[in-house]
Amino acid sequence: MVGNHMILSRFIPFVLAASLAGCGSSGTAPTATAGPAPIHQSGLTCAPFARELSGIALYGEAASWWDNAAGRYQRSSRPGVGSVLVFRRSARLPSGHVSVVSRVINPRQIEVIQANWVPEQLDQDQLVVDVSERNDWSEVRVWYPPVNQIGSHAYATYGFVLPPRPATYAELARATRPALLFALDTKGRPPPRARGG
Repeated sequence: MVGNHMILSRFIPFVLAASLAGCGSSGTAPTATAGPAPIHQSGLTCAPFARELSGIALYGEAASWWDNAAGRYQRSSRPGVGSVLVFRRSARLPSGHVSVVSRVINPRQIEVIQANWVPEQLDQDQLVVDVSERNDWSEVRVWYPPVNQIGSHAYATYGFVLPPRPATYAELARATRPALLFALDTKGRPPPRARGG
């Protein structure tokens, strides 16, 4: 079977090579960040974009990624560049949400690249703050671009699914637009199964 991860393992390195020729109890105020200008795109959803950018070949609703990653990808309560933060289902997030870590600022603050936090919008370098009591990233607050500040609502999360290979900020930045286009092209569908032979 030819999986999407095989496509990604060929696609993303090609893109990268081509492009080369309140806060929790830490006491640290959140870094004010708005990131680059958002990209507005009809039909954009979080899971297909996160899959294409991270290379983590998981399908289904965003909240299902945590369980689906078991035995396939490492999971962690600590962020790393290129890892995917998986949000739990809630009244505000009926399907959950996933976002790709672009920077680790400090143990309680990261920046993410995410699709559809604001409907049909891709936002880069958006602040996410760990507000969990145990400093384990199980509850976060997220920058909300329409008001240009950290959101007032806390969201429950599972943690981070680690990518198949480490990434850098520069690699993610270069791969963002191609990942967006590829995600829109696949519309979240798994690749067809190869015929046996």
